[in-house]
Amino acid sequence: MDVNAIFSMIVGLVGGLAFFLYGMTVMSNGLEKMAGGKLERALNTLTSSTTRGILLGAGITIAIQSSSAFTVMLVGLVNSGVMQFSQTVSAIMGSNIGTTLTAWLLSLAGIEDTSGNIFLSMLKPSNFSAVLALIGVVMIMMSKSPKKRDIGSILVGFAVLMFGMSLMGDAMEPLSESESFAQVLVMFNNPVIGVVVGALFTGIIQSSAASVAILQSLALTGNITFAMAIPIIMGQNIGTCVTSLISSIGVTKNAKRVAVIHISFNIIGTFVILVAYSLVDYLVSLAFLDTAIDAFGIAVVHSIFNVTTTLLLLPFGKLLIKLAEVVVKGDDKVVEAPLIDERLLNTPSFAIPECNNVTVDMAKLSVKTIKDAISLVNKFDKKTADSVYELESDIDKYEDQLGSYLVKLSSKDLTYSDSRQISKLLRAIGDFERIGDHAVNIVDTLTEMKEKKISFSEQANQEIGILKFALDEIIDITYRAFSENNVLAAADVEPLEERIDDLILDIKTKHIDRLQNGACTIELGFVLSDLLTNFERVSDHCSNIAVTLIDISGEKGVHKYLDEVKSGINTAFSEKYEMYKNKYSI
Repeated sequence: MDVNAIFSMIVGLVGGLAFFLYGMTVMSNGLEKMAGGKLERALNTLTSSTTRGILLGAGITIAIQSSSAFTVMLVGLVNSGVMQFSQTVSAIMGSNIGTTLTAWLLSLAGIEDTSGNIFLSMLKPSNFSAVLALIGVVMIMMSKSPKKRDIGSILVGFAVLMFGMSLMGDAMEPLSESESFAQVLVMFNNPVIGVVVGALFTGIIQSSAASVAILQSLALTGNITFAMAIPIIMGQNIGTCVTSLISSIGVTKNAKRVAVIHISFNIIGTFVILVAYSLVDYLVSLAFLDTAIDAFGIAVVHSIFNVTTTLLLLPFGKLLIKLAEVVVKGDDKVVEAPLIDERLLNTPSFAIPECNNVTVDMAKLSVKTIKDAISLVNKFDKKTADSVYELESDIDKYEDQLGSYLVKLSSKDLTYSDSRQISKLLRAIGDFERIGDHAVNIVDTLTEMKEKKISFSEQANQEIGILKFALDEIIDITYRAFSENNVLAAADVEPLEERIDDLILDIKTKHIDRLQNGACTIELGFVLSDLLTNFERVSDHCSNIAVTLIDISGEKGVHKYLDEVKSGINTAFSEKYEMYKNKYSI
């Protein structure tokens, strides 16, 4: 081959690989968006059931079209404390099976129709990719539905991927007649060299799918035998571990153990199968190994190898866990895990539900903080007061980390639904943080009363007691509505908030009466005003959270809902308000 031919071949190969990787990215992004939070919910169902773990690992890998990306997700979820590292073993095994689907799709490129059968001819990518691309572009440009546009992205991504595969195949075609290339291939008859080359090449490009695609393109030349391909495929499984190894830098020890499990599973599986393969070939001398392998054959070998390693190591899952604990010694007591791992930013369909879960934890913390603060009205306790200050500090950390994370996440390529979810969370964390602030203000006010040794009259305490019950209920309803995404419960918040406003006004009016009668002091009036102001602000923030939920649900816009409430058109609101008026009255 002359220099120009070699240069053209390299350009074609690199260009084809670029199209392939881009198409894979577009297609996997579309699949991921369509799956949405279902992927995260599926992972959260991982139990001690090994079979379920394998099926979920395979299913999610098929959905995102990358075993490496899936392993990085597992590292991130374990690093955030969402999953236990022991849960990831079966998922990693399933992921290795799920990644074989790509090879089967790419094997279509090797279809040759000599019978003139139109159906068989349409299975060839060069015949149907252009049609899929056209349909996908039309769906992206013409459809208003985000789901249909995602389907369009999947079709376009698949077409680009197949086009890249065709480019690589065309670039490799001159090699079929090259004697120099045939001589180079002789060294790949050595299984060890094949494993090393497969591992190194896959590690460099960090994509086993792309590595398999290039091998399938080479197979189209007719110069690749089974003896050459099998060890390379084994090595590709080792090379794909590089991504998880890189992702384990700077994470907790348990998260590092996920990468160790992934690496040890692939290395041990490859070693055992390689020894068995070499031994059988030595004893029996497998004749088919010297025959040429095609793209379909590579897909078959790839699947058999991954399924076999999974079945082989399946009974030794606990030993893999122990091995990971030996390699990565110690515990995570000293390491403060992040609320949500940065690695999940690359997979918004996982990150957004996890952000929601963390926000629910923040809400729970806010509820405890405000309830502890309110409880001090009846009986002041220094230990509880100090606890409120500590809890409020934790709430601030939640807001800082969640706010920064959600802002970063909002810059990603998101669906309309995901964008609205982020908007909901950003608004909610601000309100939950402010509830914590008001809890501190309440404790400050009650501490002042304790230090000055002043107290409210018996009548004032009774009135505040009724207000406390109403505030306690609105906090509970708000938390339930947010944690369960319950719009019906959210609709109960606004009428109760208005009743709390009326109660506060009544208490202030009665205080003025007592002040005029000499039954209260101006000093206590200032203290009572501070207390009531914070109570009112807490109920206002509960109202904000509830209205946000109603707005995001899409059933009613915020302005329309509030207009109906103010005008009295909303009969459900009026009925609820009357119920709360009868329940909480002074």
